[in-house]
Amino acid sequence: MRFSLTPTPPDLAALRHELLRSDAGALATFEGWVRNHHGGRPVRELEYEACVPLAEKEGTRILEEARTRFGALDLVCVHRVGRLPAGELAVWVGVVAAHRSAAFEACRFVIDTLKTRVPIWKKEHYADGNAQWVEPPARPDPV
Repeated sequence: MRFSLTPTPPDLAALRHELLRSDAGALATFEGWVRNHHGGRPVRELEYEACVPLAEKEGTRILEEARTRFGALDLVCVHRVGRLPAGELAVWVGVVAAHRSAAFEACRFVIDTLKTRVPIWKKEHYADGNAQWVEPPARPDPV
């Protein structure tokens, strides 16, 4: 079980390989990408900032909750930090379980809970040159 933050694109084949085990009957994954629009505005890139020690602690706690709650056998979540252009992978979640329903449910729980509890902030940089912190909740720029 591992939650991590990284400024570089993760090796998805290696992450998947990390989760291979003979007692698993299912692997569910989620990939979140930087899209080129939001709220009717063209988005050029996203910028992610995190309070690393707290994010890693809470991310690990969420993985443990998913393991216990859904009977997942193993879980990995990697979230990017830094500036990511449209089209880049921002977050990857992988869950293995004995059965597909547990893998799907745990995967969804991880990404949904991550968005609300882990101190990772997202700033959208728009095509018009403006930028705005958008989640969770909007982080103010320092004065």
